[in-house]
Amino acid sequence: MSDSKTAQDSGQPVQGQAVHLDPTLDAFGLGSSQAPDSSTRADAAFNELGRTFFIGIGGAGMSVLAEMLHQEGVAVSGSDVQESAKTRHLESMGIPVHIGQQAENLGQSHTVVWSSAIKPDNPEIVEAFRQHLHLVHRSDVLGLLMSRKRAVTVAGAHGKTTTSALLSHILIHAAGSVEALGSPSYAIGGSVQGIDGPMDGGHADEGSVFVAEADESDGSFLKYRPEIAVITNAEADHLDHYGTAEAYRNAFIAHARKAKGHVVITGDDAGAQEIIDRLDGETARNAIVYTTEDDSSLERFSGSVVRIVSESEHQGSGEERFDIIVPPSLADGRTRKVSVALKIPGLHNARNATAAIIAAGLLGIDMDAAATAAASFLGAVRRFQVRGQIDEVTVIDDYAHHPTEIGALLDAARRRYPSATIHVIFQPHLFSRTQFFAADFGQALCKADDVIVTGIFPARERQADYPDVGPWSIVDAVNAATAAGKASTRMSAVEDMNQAAQMIAMRAEPGDVVITAGAGDINSVVPVILHVLEARVGHMGAEHVDARIPLDR
Repeated sequence: MSDSKTAQDSGQPVQGQAVHLDPTLDAFGLGSSQAPDSSTRADAAFNELGRTFFIGIGGAGMSVLAEMLHQEGVAVSGSDVQESAKTRHLESMGIPVHIGQQAENLGQSHTVVWSSAIKPDNPEIVEAFRQHLHLVHRSDVLGLLMSRKRAVTVAGAHGKTTTSALLSHILIHAAGSVEALGSPSYAIGGSVQGIDGPMDGGHADEGSVFVAEADESDGSFLKYRPEIAVITNAEADHLDHYGTAEAYRNAFIAHARKAKGHVVITGDDAGAQEIIDRLDGETARNAIVYTTEDDSSLERFSGSVVRIVSESEHQGSGEERFDIIVPPSLADGRTRKVSVALKIPGLHNARNATAAIIAAGLLGIDMDAAATAAASFLGAVRRFQVRGQIDEVTVIDDYAHHPTEIGALLDAARRRYPSATIHVIFQPHLFSRTQFFAADFGQALCKADDVIVTGIFPARERQADYPDVGPWSIVDAVNAATAAGKASTRMSAVEDMNQAAQMIAMRAEPGDVVITAGAGDINSVVPVILHVLEARVGHMGAEHVDARIPLDR
């Protein structure tokens, strides 16, 4: 049932009136594992699209879908609030793009594509409902395009962007050895650091593989039927949508069962272990678990187990080094060791890279060739991204916004800079996440020496709905632990992030590390930190170190 049917049942909205949008509704029915002939159904779905209009067509996730539909022969147009390199690229392909969003932009469209970033009172959404147009979520189109490719999805509370970006990087640089693969298409939830600067996370190409970051936050990933489903972890998150950790993990189990080929899943967190234990027989036999732990807990597991061993960070180069032990079931009947050296630090990235290398191997790429390609990956933007060094103070920006991600980030920082005092400015993302995990955030942040928690980035939420939640929620949890003798980190709450940036920069000494962390707009204060550091030492011409060059080389 499409969203437009929901609107028809509830009456026509008028211009400016908010309408009900539900990203979990499956407009094409391709997510059902019971579909008798998914290729036939996909062909019918393409025919149903007609003229297709994308709201927010310039976004990384939307633009690549628009381009791929255009390649399939669908008449595509769209709108965005401002012109960008993406909108200009789409226009160069012959795709009309309206700058500014208004009802008349829809023209003769039959299908309108929206994403969860689009508000229900958007004038183009309201007009689509008024006309009873075929209104579909971005995930519907993503699932439809997957049916045309060898699809690999990457889902999980953490590591999705890095893992999907790394797999795409491997396919770009190592797929030449497998002629049938060609150049991949990918839809990644962030930009990727390249030698010549950041590369956009969306790309359409003619090859047979499509790598897609699968968003579990709203349940829409249940629409996908990939060839390979990668699950980087299943630690509870997005409880504002799911309600309980059990419901959250049930969604991952359902997602795993929809993989047509293999499930590649970590064995290193409790949520993932629960999923592994609850997989049905056939799904388990086709599952591959990668783990840093002793696999004795997987003795009754009927699939394959890949071990991550000898993991360390090389102090001279900063490389993350480890070996992957591949079992005979995945290596032509013999146990195989694959050595890996990454430029991105941390045990969590060893896990991410292992998942990507396994997926590449399942697609037909030699795992040693995949590991060699992985060695040149510079990381996704805002993932341990070094933004500069002033007066021997290193400034790093990271997207970490869940307690486990914060902990992994600070562990990586301690290993990379073992003698440094570590300062953190953390901007919580969502009031609901802060409410659920305040104590866990406090515990993770206590791995730093000096922390300022800023005002919460609300995203889709409102402060009025969470009057008792703020940056102080995390600080109070830490103060309670300090009173019990369990914490010694200096921590405070400062609502204004620009003020926080100035304070932390003034406290940093030569040899220290300053980290900005969060999924909102905290990265916007990095120039403030660098400016204060420059002004403090009195040389505005201080050399900035490009984030693409490791500082310790």
